[in-house]
Amino acid sequence: MDKYSKITLIAIIVIIIPFAYSVLNIYAAEQLQFRWSDQNKFNYFSLSNNGNVEFCNALPYWASFQKFEITTFYDLGNKGTFTIQPFTTSPLSHATQKGIFHSEELNEAQYLFMQLDYEFAGGEIRLDPNKMYVVVSIDTPIIGVIPYSTITQYSGFDFNNIMNGKNSDC
Repeated sequence: MDKYSKITLIAIIVIIIPFAYSVLNIYAAEQLQFRWSDQNKFNYFSLSNNGNVEFCNALPYWASFQKFEITTFYDLGNKGTFTIQPFTTSPLSHATQKGIFHSEELNEAQYLFMQLDYEFAGGEIRLDPNKMYVVVSIDTPIIGVIPYSTITQYSGFDFNNIMNGKNSDC
């Protein structure tokens, strides 16, 4: 192999590595499992008071995420967003990250969350729990500059079960 072929091969490898890493991060975002760090103690009211989320990376490589957001909606109205800024998870391991909740109408959101927590715990139904849904967005930019998000929508009850560690491999 001559000198120019070696240089070309090295240049191709250098170009491919960032794209391959980005594709692996996108796949990791789709496979990422999460739950509330205080297992079986999740409720929406505690989400509104900030807290920690435990992530499970079941893949054999490091995964980096630009942003993890949990946006809560009730009756098509945005009630607030819980955000975790950039983090990396080690292969085949758990990582706990602190998040911050922000809402334009925090008191209203907390009252709604207390009512829904009571209903999900088996209490009397006063608000329609079918109007509650949660959107989870994981940002993993391609080669660090092209925005890409993995977005999943859950019912309020299903998200409550996920955050309490039910149906999880972690």
